[in-house]
Parts: sequence; structure tokens; C-alpha cells
Amino acid sequence: MEEGGQLLTNRDVSSLVIDRLCDQAEGQNVAVACFYFDFAARKEQPSTSMLGALLKQVVVGLDEIPGEMVKAYENKKKVIGGRGLQLSDISKMLEITSSEKRTFICIDALDECTPEHRVKLLDSLHQILQESPGARIFVTGRPHIQDEVGRRLSRRVTTIRITPKQCSQPSRPDARALASYSPVRPGQGG
Repeated sequence: MEEGGQLLTNRDVSSLVIDRLCDQAEGQNVAVACFYFDFAARKEQPSTSMLGALLKQVVVGLDEIPGEMVKAYENKKKVIGGRGLQLSDISKMLEITSSEKRTFICIDALDECTPEHRVKLLDSLHQILQESPGARIFVTGRPHIQDEVGRRLSRRVTTIRITPKQCSQPSRPDARALASYSPVRPGQGG
């Protein structure tokens, strides 16, 4: 590596994509929500917590919370001890918000999610994609989960292989110069 250069990782590229989406969303009827999985905290990051965190990010940007969502939340609070929202409730609420505005859901390091939670999460994302034409999902992860992602999202996936590249000007990165990439069709492997 040349002196002064910096090696960029998939997490760097993911952050740049999210930053770019947020910049483009300003002043538009667009929501951007993101979640970074952490291997060290994988047992504390079940699918309900992850989707709940995404829902909070989307709801914060709404001018008004849809009445359907308020009613569902109030009904859960009335149950003994104030039962929390279930995965299906959270998914439905994300469907509602995603049908009212273009919504980008960004998930980094999906491979660091436990397999049981990953299945539930991908199934929920599949449902959101089916019910909300304005929803778009950006996921990063190691190649070994590529087939699972394609299968769970009904092959509605375009895979881009990102290879870290050296950036000689880390203070002013250009996304086109950060990574070389090549589209991969589902089933081609990682």
C-alpha cells in the first residue's frame, strides 16, 4: 500500500452508500433507515429489535404517524403488562410507512446476524417488498449468505461484488473510485 493511502472495507462502502442516500433524501418524500449488525452483540440483536430500530428511524421522519399504526401500538399497550410489538406488527408498520413514501432500508453485515434471526428478518423484508412497491433494500454481507438472501427475497436481488480498493485521498472519497464491482446473478455463488 502506498504511503498516505487507506484500504477501504465493505463497511466503508456501506457507510458511503447510506450517506449518499441520506444526502439525496433531504427535502424529498424519502426515508432512509439503517442497521449495522455486530458479531460481538449478535445474541442481543434479534430480528424484532433490528426491525424495531428501523421502524423508529422511519417514524421519526414522518410528519404524522398513520392512525393504523397508533391504534396497533395502543392495543398492544392495553394487554397485561404492556406487551411489546411482535415481529409481524413491526413488519406491518414498516409496510404502511413504506407504502406512503419511498423507503430505503439498509442493513450492514447481515452475515453477522444469527441464522435463526436472519431467516425471520429476510422473511419480514420479503413481505415488506411484496406489500410496499416503494421499499428498497440494501444489504451487505459475506458471500456465503448470498444464496439464502436470494432465496428468501424470491430472487428479487441484484448482487454486486465489492472488492476493497486503495483510496489515495481518504478525505475526499469518490464512490466510483472506492470499489471495483461486478454484478453477480443469483445462483452464481460468491
